[in-house]
Order: sequence, then structure tokens, then C-alpha cells
Amino acid sequence: MQENQELQATVEETSGAETQSIEAAGDAGVETVPGVEEQLRQLELKATEHHDAWLRAKAETENVRRRAQEDVSKAAKFAIERFASELLSVKDSLEQSLAIENATVETLRDGADLTLRNLAKAFEKSGIQEISPDGEKFDPHKHQAISSIPSEQPANTVVQTFQKGYLLEGRVLRPALVAVSAGSAT
Repeated sequence: MQENQELQATVEETSGAETQSIEAAGDAGVETVPGVEEQLRQLELKATEHHDAWLRAKAETENVRRRAQEDVSKAAKFAIERFASELLSVKDSLEQSLAIENATVETLRDGADLTLRNLAKAFEKSGIQEISPDGEKFDPHKHQAISSIPSEQPANTVVQTFQKGYLLEGRVLRPALVAVSAGSAT
């Protein structure tokens, strides 16, 4: 029993000394470990900050997506604008040619030539190139063979073009309709 009393006295002395030590440390400006409630409050504040940041990021992403959709829509709607403005001069040439009273074959031909030159310029400015493959090796990506004929030229060489093809910025807009050589007919 005396040992219990001595032990209890030692615990009380130690506990009192620790309390004085902690109070002295607090007075000396040393931080103490925050309580559970304080930690919870700080974590709740951080969670609220992160949630707000997430909501802002989500809203910004939605705005970017919406603006991109509008840009794509406008680009599709007005992509042909440049080409259409180039075609206006072609239409003007045709109208002027047809407006001539008592037109002769020569004036109609001149008007058609002017119209064709204007159309060629419009194609050039818009990146449209002609595919005229006579004498070239057949390319199934650019040509569409509609017949094969015996010829002195090597096999699979374009010998006749029925309809010119066109490229738009290097991409086939319409393949050329051609006849290819089947080789010599010996």
C-alpha cells in the first residue's frame, strides 16, 4: 500500500511538472498541437476550397467546350465564304457575256474564255488543282478507270481522260475518269 501511495505521488509530481512545462512552453511562443476539433475545422475549410476550385474548373471546361462547338459551327458555316466570293466574278463574266445584244460567236467565245480564266483563278486561290493524268501511271487514289484499251503504252498507263479530276489542298475532291492501257495488242 505504501508503494501505491509512493507511485501515485510520483505520478502527480510528474504530471504537475509536465503541465508546468507545457504552460511554460506556451508562454515561450512554442506552438502546441491543435486539438481534434481544430484539425477537423481546418480540413473542412480545405475541402471547401478544393470543392470551389473543382466547380470553377468544371465551369471553365464547360465554357471552353461550348466555345469550341460554336467555333466549329461557325467554321463549317462560313468555310466556303472565300470560295463563294471568288465565284462572284465568274458569275459576273457569264452575265456580261449573255447580256450582249446581237452577240456573235466570237464575242460569246471571248466571254466564255474570260469566264474560264476567272474560274481557274478562283480555283487556284481556293487551293483546287486539276488532275489531268494523260500519260501518267494509273493511280487508284487519283484516277477512276472506266475502261482498259490495247495501246502501245505500258500497261496501267492512262491513255485517255474522259473527265478531269480535282484535288482540294492535296486531297482528292473528284477522281479523274480515265481509260488505261492494257498493254500492246500483239
